[in-house]
Amino acid sequence: MRLKSSTVVAIGLIGAVALFFIIGALFGAARPKEARAAAKSAPQATTVQAKLTPEVAHEYDVVLRGRTESARTVAVASETAGVVAATPAVEGAFVRKGATLCRLEVNARQATLDQAKADLRSRELTQQATVELAKKGYRSQTQVLQSQASLDSASAAVRQAEIALDQVNIRAPFDGVFTNRNVEVGSYLSPGQTCGTVIELDPILIVGDVPETEAGQFAVGAPAVATLVSGEKLSGKVRYAARDADAQTRTYHVEVIAQNPRLTARSGLSAEIRIRAGVGPAHLVPVSALVLDAAGRQGVRFVKADQTVGFAPVTVLEETPEGIWVRGLHGPTRVITVGQSYVGEGQRVRVAAAN
Repeated sequence: MRLKSSTVVAIGLIGAVALFFIIGALFGAARPKEARAAAKSAPQATTVQAKLTPEVAHEYDVVLRGRTESARTVAVASETAGVVAATPAVEGAFVRKGATLCRLEVNARQATLDQAKADLRSRELTQQATVELAKKGYRSQTQVLQSQASLDSASAAVRQAEIALDQVNIRAPFDGVFTNRNVEVGSYLSPGQTCGTVIELDPILIVGDVPETEAGQFAVGAPAVATLVSGEKLSGKVRYAARDADAQTRTYHVEVIAQNPRLTARSGLSAEIRIRAGVGPAHLVPVSALVLDAAGRQGVRFVKADQTVGFAPVTVLEETPEGIWVRGLHGPTRVITVGQSYVGEGQRVRVAAAN
């Protein structure tokens, strides 16, 4: 049976349409799969929480670790030789300036003084007689002067004997605490040997070493507060700040002097020293916002204007119950408070308000 040409054309058109739909169905099903795969492979912006933190003027301190020291420490030595006769000062007790710490045997010193006084009295009588005779013309002016010189020599001998006698008393050079008594009754002391040590605890020193990055932020006379390991606080001021760094640690020695009237602070106690360094820009951020970057620097991550993450190294100025004051940020900053450990610099993020 022979088909008409019109029938053949119709069949061809029907086949072409059917083929078009079949191909469309095949490729149409593939495109959604490819789209879904592409959507899955596209990076998604991480959601973080950030808090807008303003820049404010804040008083800040230089904080360092230190220890207490006596303002003065003197090993009190004997000026003369002798056997120790008494040790009236109690070791560890407070002593006043001039108090006797150790006493040597007097021996012949008192006799020497008595003899010098007797000789002085004799010379005084001789001088008086010479002057009277000179008035009557029986003595020359030269003899008067010689008699006066003898009297002066006798007076000096008395003074010398008094000093030698007083030297048996080894005395405290200033108000302080008597420590490390190293003699007993019967011990022999030569000139220069020590009876014990006196330390001055009022005022007291709190010493420490400041890093070179903060050495120039305060000056001598700056107010300071030291918190001792016992919790006691001592208020004072910087007495000394070294200008020459330690060759090994590259730090500068600092001394703070403070009043200690009740002597409650002892020498050698650990202390935290806070030296007032002035007023400067700072930001208050949560403690949890602090992170370390790849180089090990302490800082905070924040959101830039283009919604990408930035990192700023910071210096902690002060810790408070509300958070920590840091220096290193500039102007109002959106500090990341949640998710900061899961994002990196330059990464695009979505920001949700901090709770």
